[in-house]
Amino acid sequence: MTDLKHTPLHALHQELDAKMVPFAGYDMPVQYPLGVKKEHEHTRAQCGLFDVSHMGQISVSGADVAEALETLIPADLLGLPVGGQRYGLFTGTESGILDDLMLVNAGDHFYLVVNAACKEQDLAHLRVNLGNTHEIDVLERGLLALQGPKAAEVMARHCPDACELIFMQHGRFTLGGVEVWVSRSGYTGEDGFEISIPAEQTEAVARLLLGEPEVEAIGLGARDSLRLEAGLCLYGHDMDETTTPVEAGLIWAIAKPRRHGGERAGGFPGADLILHQIDAKDHGRKRVGLVAEGRAPVREGAELTDADGKVIGQVTSGGFGPSLGKPVAMGYVERAYEAPGSSVFAVVRGKALPMTVTATPFVAANYYRG
Repeated sequence: MTDLKHTPLHALHQELDAKMVPFAGYDMPVQYPLGVKKEHEHTRAQCGLFDVSHMGQISVSGADVAEALETLIPADLLGLPVGGQRYGLFTGTESGILDDLMLVNAGDHFYLVVNAACKEQDLAHLRVNLGNTHEIDVLERGLLALQGPKAAEVMARHCPDACELIFMQHGRFTLGGVEVWVSRSGYTGEDGFEISIPAEQTEAVARLLLGEPEVEAIGLGARDSLRLEAGLCLYGHDMDETTTPVEAGLIWAIAKPRRHGGERAGGFPGADLILHQIDAKDHGRKRVGLVAEGRAPVREGAELTDADGKVIGQVTSGGFGPSLGKPVAMGYVERAYEAPGSSVFAVVRGKALPMTVTATPFVAANYYRG
């Protein structure tokens, strides 16, 4: 696997005896000696540090940049204040989801963070649609996520001004003598910060934070179980270009000004079907949470059936939820089974395992909202 890319922390991962795996074209740590379950539990109880430098970081600048991005993304970007961050979707002409991303209004430009596996296609999408009128730059920066209930205590020792941020706000600060970009956000359901750092200084900042007693290095394994408990979608699993935002339960990502009756309704790829699904509620399937009655984990790809064995859906993410002490999953079911409390069955190695449809998140979010 010599063609795998390395993040700025690759040598540090090896020093920390991480188990490395290929992920989105990168050699990434899936776990450290602590192990996935303990890494998960430590993040929920104290604070974890994640290397997410494989994600794509992009700057888009030029005249009326918010308006331009709204032609590709059904968010309210014109209404996003400087320093504000918003979740968005690149939608396709067939109404599916091309990727999900974070967008920051950085004043004279927008700062985008996109999924690692999609960053090349996202960059091409931006350049094809906006490249003649706007400057689109790939940023060679590291990206760390400091997550957990102790994250603010740790950050206060090194960058107290960043602790003034609330959930989904962004600012530029100095941390350990390094100029950093900080957003109060993350992918675990916990309070925390995502820290963008010049590539050559990423290791120094990571070592500084790992030196704090509350902080442990956390790998992709626990990142996945944490985001699953938080009910957060993973692109390419819980949503893709065959999934509409309405089916995925992401109506909230379609801003009210972009819906029918809003002052800027439509104007993004796939708008006709997406807005129709919002209004008519006639989509045939819905993403739901699922809790298993037994102890056997139900994995991605398992068919979901009714009591008579009729296939009614499929699991898209699944595993053991350490915070709940039981298996949890997300998947798509026919609309007749979307209500919490509905009984369905997951087919695992030929056996029909009972599961109950439930609302997500499985674990209550602890975002800091001031």
